[in-house]
Amino acid sequence: MTDHTPRGAAPSRRALLRTGFGVAASLSLGMPAVRAAERTVRLSYQRSSTLLTVLKAKGTLEERLKPLGFTPSWHLFTAVIEPMNAGAVDLHADVADAVPIFTQSANAPLTFYAREVGAPSAEAIIVPADSAIRTIADLKGRTVGVSRGSGCHFVLAAALKNAGLGFADIKPAYLQAPEGLAAFGQGSLDAWVIWDPFLAIAQAKRPVRVLADATGLSSYHRYHLANDSFVAENPQVVATVYQALAEAGRWVKAEPEAAVALLAPIWGDLSPEVVATVNRRRSYAITPVARAELGEQQAIADTFLEARLIPRKLDATAVPIWQPPAGRG
Repeated sequence: MTDHTPRGAAPSRRALLRTGFGVAASLSLGMPAVRAAERTVRLSYQRSSTLLTVLKAKGTLEERLKPLGFTPSWHLFTAVIEPMNAGAVDLHADVADAVPIFTQSANAPLTFYAREVGAPSAEAIIVPADSAIRTIADLKGRTVGVSRGSGCHFVLAAALKNAGLGFADIKPAYLQAPEGLAAFGQGSLDAWVIWDPFLAIAQAKRPVRVLADATGLSSYHRYHLANDSFVAENPQVVATVYQALAEAGRWVKAEPEAAVALLAPIWGDLSPEVVATVNRRRSYAITPVARAELGEQQAIADTFLEARLIPRKLDATAVPIWQPPAGRG
């Protein structure tokens, strides 16, 4: 079921057409009715979407959605805010806690349907091991790479604030994670704020020092979101995906070697040690979203407003929340 808390009017893009949702049936003399054509549910994922990657690799959703008349289509994104705001897919990539603040600010019609319990050590501010930068205060005047609108964007904002600095005191380099990895490796950045698996990759490529991880700044919960109208029209699909995510999370933790073997080649032939590090740091524990536990989202929104990263004050707890049926997950 969905908890429809009122919020600002949704933009017209909410009415964007979905691909593959036509349903046709025909009758033939002496033959039973032809089964309605399968409908497509569009899912996005990114490189850090471990559980969605597991489900895609195993074909789990193809199997479980077929009885519901759906087939999944998969869409890999590097930047996720734009497709979320535009309603480009039905079920969105799991995203760090800060991302929904930007989508809410853009009036994107999104419903929270699952949360991966936080893992603050899975995102960090790093510098080369031989850097003269020793504290967050030392970032003043330095070039710091970060992905705009990411959870790391908030980690950087919060860390700077604690050190008495702001974005005007540094030289932010807004780079998507793969670009940031290359720039950091080439020495073009004085510091980089990044999440796993890119954090683990950077640590494996060269000696680095962690100035600070998200501990004390952000819980680094990851949220799964869906288009409002899709949730309202297809609650069984959402429930099926929710349960599959929960089971995938338990599998990764229960079968760490099998998980590493599955993920390493998909993530670009990473070493087993890097993949194991990522999986150890992430919780992969899928839980329902509870409105009473969204207080940290409000803190993120307030910090972004103070840093002028969003244009208006938000009630970050006033979001639609879908709850799984009893017994799911």
